[in-house]
Amino acid sequence: MRALYRLRVAIWTFAWILFAWTSQAFLHEAVAADPVKVGFSLGLTGANAPNGKQLLIALEIWRDDVNAKGGLLGRPVELVYYDDQTNPSNENNIYTKLLDVDKVNLVLGPYGTNQISAALPILAPRNLTTIGILGTAANSEAHYKNYFSMIPLGPDPKREFSRGFFELAAAQNPKPKTVAIVGADAEFGKNATDGARENAKAAGLTIVYDTRYPPASTDLTPVVRAASEAGLNPKLMGGTMIGLLATPLKIQMGPLMNGYLNNAEVFVPIPTFNFTGVRELLNKYRERAKGQGVDPFGYNFAPYGYAAGQVLAAAVAGTKSFDHPKIADYIRTHTFDTVAGQIKFGKDGEWAKPRMIVTQWQNITGNDLGQVTDLKNWVVVWPPEYKTGNIIYPFESARK
Repeated sequence: MRALYRLRVAIWTFAWILFAWTSQAFLHEAVAADPVKVGFSLGLTGANAPNGKQLLIALEIWRDDVNAKGGLLGRPVELVYYDDQTNPSNENNIYTKLLDVDKVNLVLGPYGTNQISAALPILAPRNLTTIGILGTAANSEAHYKNYFSMIPLGPDPKREFSRGFFELAAAQNPKPKTVAIVGADAEFGKNATDGARENAKAAGLTIVYDTRYPPASTDLTPVVRAASEAGLNPKLMGGTMIGLLATPLKIQMGPLMNGYLNNAEVFVPIPTFNFTGVRELLNKYRERAKGQGVDPFGYNFAPYGYAAGQVLAAAVAGTKSFDHPKIADYIRTHTFDTVAGQIKFGKDGEWAKPRMIVTQWQNITGNDLGQVTDLKNWVVVWPPEYKTGNIIYPFESARK
């Protein structure tokens, strides 16, 4: 009987040990399978919507690509995001909700200068790391150490945004003598026009008109009239025209774009921009964009949204951690190969080396997709290392 009792005790003990071990294994597996929540805001309605929707598709592709390879540290990525309605005042509530209610592990964004500047006061006191997407000098006032910028403006972002425009102006014969500077009365417009003002003075140009208009303005006729009355006779026309990065608007404008310079371009599908993985990304983007009413190509936005995810993922893998200060230290001290090219970060989280371009629309004769995407009409005129054609000068010659 004692032998039978000992056998029963041994069996029950073994069963209990086996149960405890398997329970811990299942618990460990369940915890390991918990998603890594990546939180952000994008303008999916309002003025930023055409671009915000492109970025969302890019980030969804990034999520799916990461998860197909096993996730981040063995855990699947889940995107948690909200529409900021292109209103900077919404960033406080959105990021507070992401952090306190949704309990996200990592953050990205927001998209746009005005929105990033509004979000940093929420993120900085918590010592969190973020990668802002396509914001101009958004950290130039806060100097927050754990902010990084996904835009190729380099260490002097305000001046870099328009440097190419003014270098082109200085190289023309006869050289222009005067300039009018106009921008939206918001953080982005202020940063862009501050830089333009410095560049104009350095180029020896006389500023004959300098103003900012309310961001909600839809009719700029009074601004154009006032500039003309100030004596402006344009030989070059252009600037940081974010709206004309969107293909649908390009189609709408058609030949009206001829002659305009755009120094807001950050990606053109030319051979020198064929970075590792970008072609595959853009092919996936085009498939997903079908039927969604968004830009069919995603050129100036998809690579940078995806690259922001790539940098974040590389830092997580490199630190084997979701600890924000460790992630920030890793980003500061490493170089990243991304679909947007090789990136190293420097002062204020900006790119250590700029890579901006200036394009000019030339010889467009119709309002069809082929016209506005043909690289014979969509010409990179600066800098020399990326140049695909010569500028048409003066402005009126490109309008003929």
